[in-house]
Formats: sequence, C-alpha cells, structure tokens
Amino acid sequence: MNQETRLDYLIEYLLNENPNVKNLWIHDKSASVEEKTALFRALCNVRKPELVSEEFLKIQDAFLTEWNNERKNISLSDLENVQPQLYLWQGDITRLAVDAIVNAANSELLGCTQANHDCIDNLIHTRAGVQLRLDCDEMMKKQGRKEAVGKAKLTEAYNLPSKYVIHTVGPYIDERGITALKEQLLSSSYYSCLALADKQEIHTIAFCCISTGEFNFPNRQAAEIAIQTVKEYFQNTQSTLNVIFNVFKDEDLQIYQRLLKQKNRGLLCSN
Repeated sequence: MNQETRLDYLIEYLLNENPNVKNLWIHDKSASVEEKTALFRALCNVRKPELVSEEFLKIQDAFLTEWNNERKNISLSDLENVQPQLYLWQGDITRLAVDAIVNAANSELLGCTQANHDCIDNLIHTRAGVQLRLDCDEMMKKQGRKEAVGKAKLTEAYNLPSKYVIHTVGPYIDERGITALKEQLLSSSYYSCLALADKQEIHTIAFCCISTGEFNFPNRQAAEIAIQTVKEYFQNTQSTLNVIFNVFKDEDLQIYQRLLKQKNRGLLCSN
C-alpha cells in the first residue's frame, strides 16, 4: 500500500466515524497527496479521543512512519554544544531523534483541536498519531481536573523520532502583562520537565520556546528564564542531562545565540 492509498483509507475512516465532520469536508480522491495530507491532518486535529480500529492504527502508523522519515531526522550527534550540556538548534522539533521533546500544551492536555493550526501542540499530535491524544485523555481522566500551569507529564512519542513527549502548560500573558508570578510559573515549567526527565533516566531533552507565540510571553524574557532555569537546575542537582533549546523563528535563534554567548551574567553562563 503506497502513501496515497493509505491516505484515502485514513480519510474515509475519519469521515465515516463522525457524520458531523463528514458534512464539513469532502474527500476528493483526485486531489494531490499534499492536499490529502492536509485533510488528514485536519481530521485528526478535530477528532475526539475515541478508540479506533487496529487496522486504522496499522495503516496510520505506516503512513506516519514514511511521512516523518521523508525528512532528515536530527540527533544529538549532529549538533555541537554551545556550552557544556547546552545545545541550540533551529528547526521543526518533530524532527529531533532524541530521548524527549517538550510540548507546549494547553490545560486540557489533549492537543490543539483547531484544524491545521500552526502551533507546536498541533504538529506534535499530528505526527505522533491518534494514540498520543488517547494517552493524554486517559491521564486527564485519571487526574480529574485540568492540568496546572508549571507541571509536567510524560507520554510515549509513538510515531515521532523521539522516544517521549513531555507536556507542560506554560503561563498565558493577558492584558495585565508579565508579573513575577508568571515568570515563576514559566520557570516552573522548565524545572518540572527537567526533573521528570531525570526521574525517567532520560539523557537528552529538547525544549521548545514555552509560552511564546500563542501564549504571548515576550520572546527575550522567556529565553532568559529558560536558560537561567536550566542553569540553576544543573547547579542544584548536578544533573548530566543534555538540553537542546529548539527554536523555529529567526528572532528566537538570534536571542538564544546572544544569551548563550554572554560570559558575565551569573547563572546564564555558569557551568
């Protein structure tokens, strides 16, 4: 079965399991593979965390494995550290073949449900497969409440090249702006992820830019908190974790490059 045949099957399955969705989208079998992939992604994004057939999972996993492998995956050995245990890489975090990647989640912890939304939560869930949302749903039902800001949860990564996904909810910046509490909560997100990684004996963790973008935390201040927190964690725990700061935007790359080159700002450059 080739990729297009898999897509046709997956799209038909997802449309047929939900009559309401079937009224919104049309499956045009003459469409391009790119157009079908976008439809498949949209259907996965809006899908509720309900069980699927074994056949669906088998075909989905085959599709996602080939789709993800169309790109060159990046491992730690492909990178050079900018400081001891610290790495910086610009690109799509779902390409990282490392122990764990961090997902900037929302408080529902079920992934972005907006069709084809361009956020990291959406992308990670799409390329991991529907199992990731099912796992998160099971965790949240056991927890019985929304996820608190600054905490961390771990799941398998399923079809991603990483082994695990660590989910954390960062603080949202509203019209009241940044407060000391919001800064503390962002630091807590990073610290919780690091502590969980060490607890699980993970060796390499890749952080996205938590709370920037949709959650409005200013990029430079968020980066300062990220680096400071990691440095403090290393100092407090003697952890041997390798940390990758993963950025996507040129703006964030430049910010992290400047901060990581600084030599005389306390914990920002301590070893």
